[in-house]
Amino acid sequence: MLGATGSIGTQALDIIARYPDRYRAVVLSAGSRVDELIEAARKHRPRLAIIAREDLLPKLRAALEPLGIATAAGPRALAECVEADDVDTVLTATVGYSGLEPTLHAIAAGKDIALANKETLVVAGDLITRLLRHSETKIYPVDSEHSAIAQCLIGEDPARVERLLITASGGPFRTWETWRIADATAADALRHPNWSMGAKITIDSATMLNKAFEIIEAHHLFGVAPERIEAVVHPQSIVHSMVEFVDGAVKAQLGVPDMHLPIAYALGEHTRLDGVSRRLHLADYATLTFEKPDTQKFPCLGFAHICLDRRGTAACAVNAANEIAVAHFLRGELSFPGIYETIARTLDDTTFIDSPIYDDYVAVNDEARRRAEEFCKTIRK
Repeated sequence: MLGATGSIGTQALDIIARYPDRYRAVVLSAGSRVDELIEAARKHRPRLAIIAREDLLPKLRAALEPLGIATAAGPRALAECVEADDVDTVLTATVGYSGLEPTLHAIAAGKDIALANKETLVVAGDLITRLLRHSETKIYPVDSEHSAIAQCLIGEDPARVERLLITASGGPFRTWETWRIADATAADALRHPNWSMGAKITIDSATMLNKAFEIIEAHHLFGVAPERIEAVVHPQSIVHSMVEFVDGAVKAQLGVPDMHLPIAYALGEHTRLDGVSRRLHLADYATLTFEKPDTQKFPCLGFAHICLDRRGTAACAVNAANEIAVAHFLRGELSFPGIYETIARTLDDTTFIDSPIYDDYVAVNDEARRRAEEFCKTIRK
């Protein structure tokens, strides 16, 4: 489990604890939350616990090795742990670019992947899909939107799909005027109306870049042409996504805003497990509404089709710039519109490679981060 201390990771551990006859967490990892990793390891007793920050390894080792739990640190350990013989499924619940290298190792080792790290397919979707053709690995999406699409496609002919309709809550600024959004603070952006998520993905929801990323991810997961994938705003977050077929029928997956269900559906390899999520009572929802997204207020949504049109390393540069810009915004050093401006300028100025190999993604990611840092300094609040 990569990202065991985050929102997805902790909910996945809930499910594992509920089904001990079915699952065992053999490896747990975290980025820097060493105390939370220690607590999770004491409870779930994995064979190995890994902390990404190497300076935290002594604390992790002192707490866990007396319990017989091996410890390690650093990106190399994170990448290599997924190849172990006692690992059947890798849950990638890390945030951002960090999920790419472990995913590549998991594919090389033929491990199944419960994919919660959308940036993996955003950054290197073409590479991932090429590798999957020569691997036994199956990817089970964890994002609620892609899980919903997967559920709607069960038993259907993919050739009969007309459109994928990815729902979006609209985030905290859906009803705000543009001038007001320009002055939004990090505290404003973190007040998501429906979901409890980590800070980074909550900001991505506020900019709607997360929906751009989900369109890119859906293209790579389901093989549907980009022009047949759309976002639709659904403020109640009850319909998690829809599939329209050539005969006009639309299938939707509904549920309460709770990630336990899609996590369990992925870990169960599309088997439904009893009692993993709160029940949906439609009588509690007098109205379910849908509307077109406002791309004038949320220009980041447009990066979906820009990246899918350009292909290559375009999305890699966008993701890198966004990670830098969001970090500056959360620290109060960049305005909310500055996130879009940083991404757009970085995309224009970063080296573009049409047919990248893995090393090209690494180089473009590094370059884009440097350029984004420079732009953030010039367009501070």
